[in-house]
Amino acid sequence: MAETAPPLIRLEGVRKVYPMGDVEVQALRGVDLRIDEGEFVAIMGSSGSGKSTLMHILGCLDRPNSGHFWLRGRDVSDLEPDALAEIRNETLGFVFQSFNLLPRTSAVENVELPLLYGGVGGRERRKRSVEALERVGLASRMHHHPNQLSGGQQQRVAIARALVGRPRLILADEPTGNLDSRSSVEIMALFQALGASGITLVLVTHEPDIAQYAARVIVMRDGRVREDRRQVPRPAVPLPVEADDEPAPEVVS
Repeated sequence: MAETAPPLIRLEGVRKVYPMGDVEVQALRGVDLRIDEGEFVAIMGSSGSGKSTLMHILGCLDRPNSGHFWLRGRDVSDLEPDALAEIRNETLGFVFQSFNLLPRTSAVENVELPLLYGGVGGRERRKRSVEALERVGLASRMHHHPNQLSGGQQQRVAIARALVGRPRLILADEPTGNLDSRSSVEIMALFQALGASGITLVLVTHEPDIAQYAARVIVMRDGRVREDRRQVPRPAVPLPVEADDEPAPEVVS
């Protein structure tokens, strides 16, 4: 009988405690979780539920105080910061609520940044950055600066930047929090397409309507997984573009 491939993510008994003066805050209280390759998962919860702490551990940005976290079959619970950074560069892509784009740098140059820091040569760096922008539908705007792009377009540049390292897993923290409804649907349509291509997506959101686009919803409360359900995802169908949605022209100071 053939062995079953290990899950992309597996947590067993993961606990995280933060000291706050004389008090210890238990952010995670023994979380067990499995996420397989290619899943699109939304993590929900109110402030203080532990969802952001869970995201930080999944992103190898923090380590649990106890328990185990396996990523692609490797226990990364106790790795040193340099080893965690290497895993982040090789396996993970990050998308945040704030787009974190350099304002005086073009879209393609913003996308190139992770490869630049990784020592990838100029020609290969540009090739992969253009491919990533093509993938998010922004090849025609690769030389535009952030203030020449709408909010939704800026977030797509940020997604291209997450894709340029060819990650197996994308972690998105409130990626539609700064977007209007139409742009939010466009981003979710892009995430669904990326999921269909085999990339695993884990999305933190407090918006139930955004969670509807995922195939699985995990609800956190008081540092524990309180609900873990699968659902038929709502298809993300972008709304028509209206004339007043066009980005403002660049202001040159």
